[in-house]
Amino acid sequence: TAAMMAAVLDVPPAAIRHWIRSGLFIAARSVGSVDWFGFEQLVVGRHLARFLAGGLSLRDIDAKLRELVPGGGQAAADAASRVRLDGRRLSLDDGGRMLAAGGQLQLGFYTASLVETAADGEHPAVFELESAREASARPAAGDDAADLPPPGSDAAEILDLADDLEAAGEFVEAAEALRAVLQAQGPNARITFMLAELLYRAGDLTAARERYYAAIELDPDHLQARSSLGCVLAELGEHELALAALEGVLRQEPTYADAHWHTAGVLREMGAVADAAHHLRRFLALAPESPWAALARGRLEESR
Repeated sequence: TAAMMAAVLDVPPAAIRHWIRSGLFIAARSVGSVDWFGFEQLVVGRHLARFLAGGLSLRDIDAKLRELVPGGGQAAADAASRVRLDGRRLSLDDGGRMLAAGGQLQLGFYTASLVETAADGEHPAVFELESAREASARPAAGDDAADLPPPGSDAAEILDLADDLEAAGEFVEAAEALRAVLQAQGPNARITFMLAELLYRAGDLTAARERYYAAIELDPDHLQARSSLGCVLAELGEHELALAALEGVLRQEPTYADAHWHTAGVLREMGAVADAAHHLRRFLALAPESPWAALARGRLEESR
């Protein structure tokens, strides 16, 4: 899921959302606002995370990839493994020749500094569910472009700015940017959910709770909002309401691993150790390579 991708790649959740909107990530499967991604997308994400760690902002990455690899998000994703970063400059490795934006050949003294060894652990990209090409050939469930500002509009630019601010840890400013988008576009579940997530990261649990409720009112099938609401309610000490929210998510989508993980946590806090263990086992069966898998196994050992 997007949350697991963010944890594995060690990037802010805003970066994952931004790359989904930019077309750099294509979900293998989507149900009720929850996207699942395959190994191929994780490999692409690893390269994008390298650019982000190199000091480029999310908007910088967008602009430079558009210049370097025309053809949209999928073309840029396909070429990500061949893009080299030097300071704030990106070049495309074309069989040993380094190309700048527009296909201009880089001079030898410059390209010598860009020689890189192959990335560790790179493997052929394999999807268990379906290939990215198959996924891109049909609209993802719950993927409504009407939820987002038109590309190139002022609201779209403010939304990109909000992503950069959140990625930089400027949560208050990012929240103001998202509120501006909502004022311009009117209420919609997707951006309301983004604001709720941002308020949660800023530590304003009460405000986050209300925004999660608002997102669910706008889209009753928004599973991420329901799952996150359960987490916030648990942190606020409202365990029964939290459990009800998470159980509702699992009734709608029993294979949502994150919801099993959160449900186990709430049950553990309520002292229902056996029930928590059941959800931990389901979580491990669904996401054995999750960033939280080792912790889940440790808690199962403790419960024996």
